[in-house]
Parts: sequence; C-alpha cells; structure tokens
Amino acid sequence: MRAVAFLSAASALGAALAVAAPRDPAHDLYERDLFRRNIVTDGQIADSYDYIIVGGGTAGLVLANRLSEDSNTSVLVLEAGDTGEAVQNQIDIPSMTYYDSLVGTSYDWSYTTTAQTNVSDRALTWPRGKVLGGSSAINGMYLVRPNALEINEWATLVENGSEWNWDNLFADMKKSETYSAPVSSVQSVLNVQANTSAHGTDGPIHASYPGYVLPAVGDWTETLNAIGIASSSDPDSGDGWGSFIATSAINPSNWTRSYSRSGYIDPLPPRSNLAILPNATVTKLVLANATGGMAAQSVQYASSKTATASTVTVNKEVILAAGAIGSPQILMVSGVGPEDVLQAAGVTVNVALPGVGQHLMDHIYAEVQWKTNDETGATMYYSNYSSGAPTTSTPALSFINSATSYVNFSALVSDAETYASQIAAAVDASAALVPSQYSEVVEGYKAIYNLTAQKLLMSSVGHMEILLTLTGAGESDQQIIAIQAALQHPFSQGRLYINSSSVFDAPVIDPQYLSHEADLTTLREGLKLCRIIGNTAPLSANMVEETNPGSSVQTDDEWEAWLVDNVYTEYHPSCSCAMLPEAQGGVVGADLKVYGLTNVRVADSSVFPFEFAAHLQAPVYGLAEQAASMIKGTYTNVDPSTASASASASASSASATGSSDQKSGAAGIAAPAWTAVVGLVGVLAGAALVL
Repeated sequence: MRAVAFLSAASALGAALAVAAPRDPAHDLYERDLFRRNIVTDGQIADSYDYIIVGGGTAGLVLANRLSEDSNTSVLVLEAGDTGEAVQNQIDIPSMTYYDSLVGTSYDWSYTTTAQTNVSDRALTWPRGKVLGGSSAINGMYLVRPNALEINEWATLVENGSEWNWDNLFADMKKSETYSAPVSSVQSVLNVQANTSAHGTDGPIHASYPGYVLPAVGDWTETLNAIGIASSSDPDSGDGWGSFIATSAINPSNWTRSYSRSGYIDPLPPRSNLAILPNATVTKLVLANATGGMAAQSVQYASSKTATASTVTVNKEVILAAGAIGSPQILMVSGVGPEDVLQAAGVTVNVALPGVGQHLMDHIYAEVQWKTNDETGATMYYSNYSSGAPTTSTPALSFINSATSYVNFSALVSDAETYASQIAAAVDASAALVPSQYSEVVEGYKAIYNLTAQKLLMSSVGHMEILLTLTGAGESDQQIIAIQAALQHPFSQGRLYINSSSVFDAPVIDPQYLSHEADLTTLREGLKLCRIIGNTAPLSANMVEETNPGSSVQTDDEWEAWLVDNVYTEYHPSCSCAMLPEAQGGVVGADLKVYGLTNVRVADSSVFPFEFAAHLQAPVYGLAEQAASMIKGTYTNVDPSTASASASASASSASATGSSDQKSGAAGIAAPAWTAVVGLVGVLAGAALVL
C-alpha cells in the first residue's frame, strides 16, 4: 500500500496539473498516451486468457481492474466501441451531456423499441454507451443508491441470495467511491448535511456535487417540505426516500465526469496481465459439453459485420458485462435462451433457458414545463459558447441536474391502501400480459409482481421519482424549467429477443410500457404532483407560465391522453438476465452463473430482478465490485493490496528492461517499453485521479 505522504503528494501534483496549469493540447495527448497503457491499440492480443470480460462499460472495467489485481491472472476486455479519446471533451465536461451529447453518434448503440401500443404507438430511442466506459461515459452522472428494503427483498428471491443483501451491497458501493463535500459556494445554496460514514473515502469513482448550482436548486427541499414531502438527511444509507440533492459522478479537482474508465482504468500502472481491446464486438460464445453443463471454450469477436471473426480461448471464465441489452443478446446468439426465439432466428439451441431477455423493465418519465425569466443551464452555456464548444471544464460547466425526490405510493394516490389491495389481488389476471409461452417466465412475473405489490407499494420506498431539471429545453428554447415524474416500480414487464443469428443486427426491444393500468394511473398522479410543486413557493417564484401540458389539461382523461404522447425512457433498462430461480424464468443464480453453463457469469444491470427506486449507476458499481470479489474467491484468496503491489512491481520491471515487442506475464501480452521516469509520472498521475 502506498504511503499516505506519497498519495498526498500525488494528489497535490494531479490537482496542480489539472487546475492551475493551462491545458496544452500536446500535454493532453501525452497524458492520454499514459492512460492508454492497458489498452491494446494494435489489435494484437494473446491466444488465451483466464478471464474474458465481454463489455468495457460501467461494470466491465470495474471487473477488469479488480480481477487483474492478481498478477498471476490474465484478463481480457472486449469492448465493441472505441476508446472515446477522439471525443474526450464531450465525455469529460459534464454540461456536454445536455448540449453536445454523444447520444445519436457512433458512440451510442442507438437502440429503438418496437412501436409501443400504450404510448401512442411510438417507438422510443434507447441510448446506451458504445465506448470504453459504456453508459457511464454518456449518462447524467447521478449517483443515487437504492433503498435497503429493496435490496434485502432482492436477496430473498433466490437460493443463497443473502450474498446480495443491503449490508454487502452498501459496503461495495462505498468501496467504489471517494466522496467530497460541496465547495463552500455551493454548500451555501444547497445546505447539504451529508453523513460521511455512508460514503467511501478512497474509491475510484468521485461522488461529489457540481462546482456551481443555480439558485433555484436551493428552493427544492423547502418547496417539497411545504407540500408535506420531508427532506432526506441521509439518502445514501438505505433510506433514499423524500427530497434531497443527489451526489454526482464529478471529479471536483478539475470538474470532469468521473466514470468507469477514468476511475478504474486510466490510473492503473502498466499491468502485463491486463489487455483491453476496443472495437471488438463479441459475436458469440463457443460452447461445448462439460461436466455439470456446457462450458464456454472460447469467444469470437469481430470489428464489423463483414469482418472475419477472431477467436480467443478462455481458461477460467467468461463474464458478460454488456448491459441489459447486450448480455441477453450475446447469450441468445450463442444458443442460450428461449427455444422458440432461437429456432425462429436460426440459432442452434445449446441451453434452453426461457428467461433470457424476459422480465425487461425500465423507468419511464414525463415532465411538466414552465417558462422562466431566470437563468438556466442552457442560457449559461449558449451565452458563453455560442461560437464553439469548450475544451476544458469549469465550475459552471459542471452544473447538472441533481435535485430529486422519491415519493411513496401513499403520497401519490387517494385511498392508497384500497388501490394497493386491488393491484395485489390482480396478479393472476395481470399475468396474461407476460410476453412468453413458458410457464417459468409467468411464475417469475408473479413473484416480482407480488413482491412489488405486497412489500414495496405501501412501504416508505419511493414509487415515483420527482426530479427538477434546470438545463433548458435546448438552444432554441433555453428558458425552460421542468419537473419530471418517473415511475420506479413498474408492473409492466416486456422482453427483448433476437430475430437474427448475427449480433450485429439489433435485437427486438419491447418493454410493453404502460401495459398495466396501475402504471398509467400512478404516472398520471405523479405529473399532477409535479404541477403542484411548480406552483408552490419558493420554487414558484422561478416560474412564469406553464407551457406543457398547459392549463388546458385538467381532468384525469386529459392527463392520460397527454402523457402517452410525452413519456420517455429514463435510460434505466434492467432485469433481462434476472437473478431468479430457473423455475421462475431466472437466468443467473446468486453466484451470477448462467443456468446450464459452468463458466459463464453475467455481472451488469440485467441481473437485477426488479427495478429499484434509484438511478442504476451506483448499484451497478456495487454489483461489479461484489462480483469481482466473488469470482476471485472462487479460485484463490487474493490480497488486493499485495496483488496490486505485485502487478506494479512486475510492470516497473518490464518498463525498465523490456522492449516494445517483449512478451511477459501469464497471458503473453505485449508489454510496452517504459523508462523508470515515465513509469513514475504515470503512477503519480494515476494516483491523483484515483484520489
């Protein structure tokens, strides 16, 4: 473990370089070269690896870091997207997520749902990050944690599920982060009273607050209090209901996005046992019979649909971390999934597993908008950068939405207890909505439905997220303030499935939005609450006139007719490889292993068995940390501090004596030549970023 004095010096050096000194483009390129030291840029990798991680996103890069801590273990990450270095400013500068987003570019998978019957037959876009860092590189940076009740209920759904109880996930979410309090100017507006014991102090991801906030953010909790919604003094310790200002994944040393690449990969010294290969789309897992089921022998990947596929052998395990869409799709094109789907797509059935792609859920929202004469994020941005995009971040450019509230069911609907009883009694009738011919999937739907209706609905857990957005509606309409209502525990479940044997053909995504009447009713009531909040002091002082839906919408029927045309995804798909018993349409057990496969695990948001009242980034980091510990414990007991020191020492040795084409380490990965000085600078820069 590095000495405290060394860490302090490294942190100070990093802060000085990032904040005090002007950004020199040549230096930036040199810095990226340092950060690229575990990324394979020439496409040359070894023939086999102990662990092959499919997906270099939010979860995949956590796993890459932690598993490669053992210098005797070789790790390969296959990422379909590019490194992101050509668009680094758009990733790094928080405001870019609103005003120069990567959504809709080649760095976005740009998925689209089927036409949704209950939202005016609209097909909704589903952005997902296609870049190192995955969706953590393009998302809104929220670090909102689930509630302890939700996580403990998850732990009851599967045999040996106690591994996933709140105490364990809480510890791993803390392990993933370094918390920083707001700067004084922001604290004076927000008055955040954080429980520092709820947060990590030396993790890779920075959990902090923007360097600048608009005054209206300070009106949020007082306004919610005025209508009876209490403030949450400790939303990150498992009691995340009520109103609060959320932490965000922002590095306060330079006001940049903190994401899985910048946190878990860039700070690493060269590790001869770790290779990260971008622009490598996994096309299938090659499976063969083995004791206890089928096993992945190798992984095929290609740079495009027309390119020749390459194959790499797996010695221990394949870990799917391709997300709620990619992971089930890869299983299905590899012959693991519902028989009817695989046969229709022309894929040989290796393991008949009906739940793959099923139980798909997502958070959806609509928003009430007001015209304002006050400053918004958009007016700040476009008044300063109308002639060209910024190249470095500033406190003002770190402003993002962070005022939120999680409102329980009883605060949304009148006579909530009676309505909740009616919902619970309708489980069998509601099961007719399940888009599967398999009884196992129906049983899983019922299990999730019953848990939601009987354990969550009348608890204090939030059923609706109410969120303040001050970022404007775009360059053409900058002076807009909106309040969003986002459904957190949907009773509507959908599915995704393949209709082609090629992974390069997007799967069919059908979330069946608002197919259950209760979802429509509660979302409608959430939007009514948004209007009440916007018309309540002190926040109402910022509002001039409601522009959408406007005063013409008043009755329940009018609200419903309007919202089905104006509902969108909150970008939180999950549950498509649900951790449930196989008899309930589950895909993985508590050990994350895919049923019927001996050496394939899934570790991403697809394994959550139901949606949490939270943004998914924080729990995914916790899940990945826990998965890495679980996997390492399967094969050996590794002391991470010893392993890290060993890996660093090995890398330093290779740096001092090796040549650029030298082969070293268990996997025989090419180790670049480094001088001792460059190696030290890289370690210093890395340490600064971690802290």
